Amino acid sequence: MSPEVFDVFAYMARRCPGDGDILEIGATPTPDTLLALPRFQDARWRVGLDLSGPHETPRFRILAGQANAMTMFEDARFDVVLCNSVLEHDARFWLTLAEIRRVIRPGGHFLVSVPGYGPMGTLASGEDTPAWLEATAPTLGLHDFPGDYYRFSQQAVTEVLLEGFIPVKAVSVMLPPRFIAHGIRR
Repeated sequence: MSPEVFDVFAYMARRCPGDGDILEIGATPTPDTLLALPRFQDARWRVGLDLSGPHETPRFRILAGQANAMTMFEDARFDVVLCNSVLEHDARFWLTLAEIRRVIRPGGHFLVSVPGYGPMGTLASGEDTPAWLEATAPTLGLHDFPGDYYRFSQQAVTEVLLEGFIPVKAVSVMLPPRFIAHGIRR
């Protein structure tokens, strides 16, 4: 994960409860996992979910599992759910979103990051813009692990990914853009 993305998550996490139950979808047993954010150091329970699990660390567990069907967690279990660079790899991301909505308690926080596409390309001032460039937008290149299916618009982030949540903040960082959003469960 880029340091810039980690820093934005850390900033947004300041508005989240730091002492509750935290779930990271797509967690890794590395120092830059979102479960390691300083805001969550006093969390009651920190758990990750990843296809590559299980993993044990001194501070949290990562379970093996598919985010499309998180049957190991009861409804309204978590105060915070974190999801970075996962949904673009999920062929059925809408099932994962339904599960996220199910496991977050009302008033709970959802922080999500996905690759996007940005403004239309332009040339230097005074140059003619060819038609093919007008129809393109900078996007993150294919990163096929474990598959790479989607890129999201800012509108999709706020209206689809945060459906059922009160939007708190949505930002675009880097180029090509990575959208990072924060919502509170209705």
